[in-house]
Amino acid sequence: MMNENDYLLAWAAYGFAALGCLLVWMRMTRWMWRYAREPLRVLVAVLLFSPTIVDPARELFAPAIAITAMDVLLKVGNNAWRAVADLTLYGLIAFAVYLVFVAIRWPIERWWQGRHADDGHAGQEDSRTLRERMEDDDDEPLSRGYAREHGGRLEPRI
Repeated sequence: MMNENDYLLAWAAYGFAALGCLLVWMRMTRWMWRYAREPLRVLVAVLLFSPTIVDPARELFAPAIAITAMDVLLKVGNNAWRAVADLTLYGLIAFAVYLVFVAIRWPIERWWQGRHADDGHAGQEDSRTLRERMEDDDDEPLSRGYAREHGGRLEPRI
């Protein structure tokens, strides 16, 4: 059978592979809108890193998604409902923590954006319409500065 070192080695290999899959998923979802991207990342992290108990007598655990897939597709055991229940529980906990994080982050971001708007960055924008800007530009000749410096004549280059 499997001794303690083999069990820990298998979990280490799975953890390394799951971390790689999570990093690939983060690269794949980086183009998305943040409020769609972050819940998807939480969902994949829960699916990859949720364990479920396989043998209660020996306290052996396995990834819940693997146990669910094997039980449903291959019909090799009766642990699918326990694995689905564990996935649901871990998912609810992870999303509750994520919602608390968002609830804390949202007012801080609004305060930060308001702080930067009050620093004078918003006052530098020109509130005139394009028509008003063009009318103001027509009043000033294009060659005013050039005429004083170079003898009064401005010719276009081709």
